[in-house]
Amino acid sequence: MAFWRVAGLGLHLAALLWYLAAVYQNLQVTSGGRHLGVSSYGGRWKYLTFINMVLQTSFFGVCVLTDLLRLLPQPGKRVQHITCRMTVLQDWLFSALAFPVGFFVVLSFWLIYAYDRELVYPKFLDQIIPTWLNHAMHTLVLLLLMVELITVPHLCPNRKGGIAVLVAFCSCYLLWVLWIHHISAIWVYPILEVLSPVAMGVFLTIAVLIAVSLYVVGEKLHHWRWGNTLTRGSMESMNKLD
Repeated sequence: MAFWRVAGLGLHLAALLWYLAAVYQNLQVTSGGRHLGVSSYGGRWKYLTFINMVLQTSFFGVCVLTDLLRLLPQPGKRVQHITCRMTVLQDWLFSALAFPVGFFVVLSFWLIYAYDRELVYPKFLDQIIPTWLNHAMHTLVLLLLMVELITVPHLCPNRKGGIAVLVAFCSCYLLWVLWIHHISAIWVYPILEVLSPVAMGVFLTIAVLIAVSLYVVGEKLHHWRWGNTLTRGSMESMNKLD
């Protein structure tokens, strides 16, 4: 049994359990009508932070399943095929969504928070959401992603394809935010209430461009850590190391 496979499984399982606990706690502390935003149209699913928590949980869940498959004997082509597909899914999720979206959530939250916290995280939320949970949603996300990037090699997808997936995700979320405002006449984030239509268009465009830039940052960091010539074959060789 390869040491690195077991170590990778331990890392991913710990991250998965952490996110499951954080998501559960988020559901607990925002229930009962204490968080007015949660009880309005769209519920928790209108907040990018919550969507990102579900995304990160899903990513590490895929990682755990992939690690378990790699630990199994693979005499048949069917098992090998499933393992390969899961590995490809894991790589795409990390490169195209988990890393850039998670990085964006952390970066945008703390930048706006530093400028005026009332625009993104009003003070009354301190009475509802514990400090540790706030950091779980807005700080430790990036730390866990960096640990994943440094310790686990991923085969980055084609840049155009990866960015296309990310832009599609961002576009769907922005359309969802606009739809929520159209239906309920509320903005998901206070900062959107103080922007004119033109300023909002510029703000949202810049936000998408930042997310795309973070995709490239993740790709560059991965190449810095693992080299520019990483292939599926070389990754399999790494996985066989004891």
